[in-house]
Amino acid sequence: MKILTADEMRTVDRVTTERFGVASLDLMLRAGTAVAAFILREFPDRRHIAVLCGKGNNGGDGFVAAHRLAVAGCATQVLLLGNPADLKGDAKTAFDKMAATFRRLDNPDPVFVPDEAALGTPQVEELLGSAALLIDAVVGTGFKPPLRGVAAALRDRINALKMPIVAVDLPSGWDADSRMFTAEGAFRANAVVTFTAPKLAHMSGNLTGSATGPIVVAPIGSPDQAIESATNLTWAGSSQSITQQPRAADSNKGLYGHVLIAAGGRGKSGAAAMASLAALRAGAGLVTAAVPASILPSVAAITPELMTLPLKEGAAGEIDPSNLEPDSLRRLTERATVIVMGPGMGPEPEEFVLGLMEKTQLPLVLDADALNILAKHADKLDGWGRTVVLTPHPGEMARLAGISTKEVQENREPLARAFARKHNVTVVLKGWRTLIAHPDGRIAINTTGNPGMAKGGSGDILTGIVAALLAQYPDHPGEAVEAAVYLHGLAADFALREQDEHTLLATDTVAHLFRAFHFRSWDEAGYVWVGGIPSSAVRAK
Repeated sequence: MKILTADEMRTVDRVTTERFGVASLDLMLRAGTAVAAFILREFPDRRHIAVLCGKGNNGGDGFVAAHRLAVAGCATQVLLLGNPADLKGDAKTAFDKMAATFRRLDNPDPVFVPDEAALGTPQVEELLGSAALLIDAVVGTGFKPPLRGVAAALRDRINALKMPIVAVDLPSGWDADSRMFTAEGAFRANAVVTFTAPKLAHMSGNLTGSATGPIVVAPIGSPDQAIESATNLTWAGSSQSITQQPRAADSNKGLYGHVLIAAGGRGKSGAAAMASLAALRAGAGLVTAAVPASILPSVAAITPELMTLPLKEGAAGEIDPSNLEPDSLRRLTERATVIVMGPGMGPEPEEFVLGLMEKTQLPLVLDADALNILAKHADKLDGWGRTVVLTPHPGEMARLAGISTKEVQENREPLARAFARKHNVTVVLKGWRTLIAHPDGRIAINTTGNPGMAKGGSGDILTGIVAALLAQYPDHPGEAVEAAVYLHGLAADFALREQDEHTLLATDTVAHLFRAFHFRSWDEAGYVWVGGIPSSAVRAK
């Protein structure tokens, strides 16, 4: 799924009407209907609803939503920032139809608020005070901040209220092209329903104030041929589809790859164990943990399905380079289809890491200490002729790029893209909205995950999932990595429904991987859940 700018979204709407013959009013009707349907499904107990509308097309979407909700039996009231005489085009048509329906159903008439003074009237007090849910349809994608006048005054008023707010397209006052985490001066929101495709702000901003607040994209009739973007950005969740084809009835373990995890060191058996467990849970046919002999019993204890291979170790309990001697190397790699290096290794196995990279052309997933070793040997990092995936957090990325962590965080996309292109590797730059930068310059943005993952072991789990999906889908490495990142975060989101952010462990995420694999981000109503989990999926647990 492509990620659009505000200008690109306007072009999509125009092309949809001019080239594909979909009337602009039909787009508005479908948008408003999608908002109403979302509220009826996700907030079924919130039957007193106030719809806050501006005078433009975003307000028009709100009028349609209000009409649909009233017909569905909700006690629906509308507040219009302005006078109905100022409405034009499709918004006026939608308002007139809504007003007629309200009269037929004996709904209260819309309340008009042309200026700040009118916000203090008893009508407005009653409307806001009786609402169990608010719909923010004041301004949308085309708006450029800041909010002023009556819109700003209304924002201050409702941001102090406690009821949930569903934003139409974007929280009013948020720039659709913003890449900021927060937006001062915007309406708050608890959920967002946007249309056709996500915009830059949906991918970068914390629009709902929660890592797991729902953000859904509703299709409203624009064909795929009309959706064009120059951002070279996509949503990582789109690649989940590669994992959703059922396995053949006559499957065997040899069809799904063999992950070799060369990791661990004295005192750090957990990293290798967690990466191994995650690789097994994520569907690899076989997983072998190749670890220093002294920690092998601890690693093997993680699950009986795990195979192990004891490695010679040095004085510090690290993997010794003698494991690269011909017979040892053959025993290490002869059955592997993907190799993982890094988790729990420590800095000592530098010669082993560099030597194994040089002596095999198998796909590699490099994390943790392997990345820190490579930071001193950037000339050795070469993905030409094979798949190489790096999974750095910002500090590791800073060391790889030779810059500060602050500089990494300020230039995440251009830095990840340039590094991936230069070394012909895939870079998984972890953090809020993890980026997956591919060698061809494409970047996918992930929107799953939560602060409970900010804990030791999460990176090891991700590394194992990435390796498992690469082993299963060797002909689609880009999609495999994107799907792995998406599923890892989604499993953590499911885990958080039963846990607290403080108590969530990395291995709890593994226990919920099956829910992530089962989940369909495209639901039966046509919504694409680019953020959050629908209530139906939670109830289905």
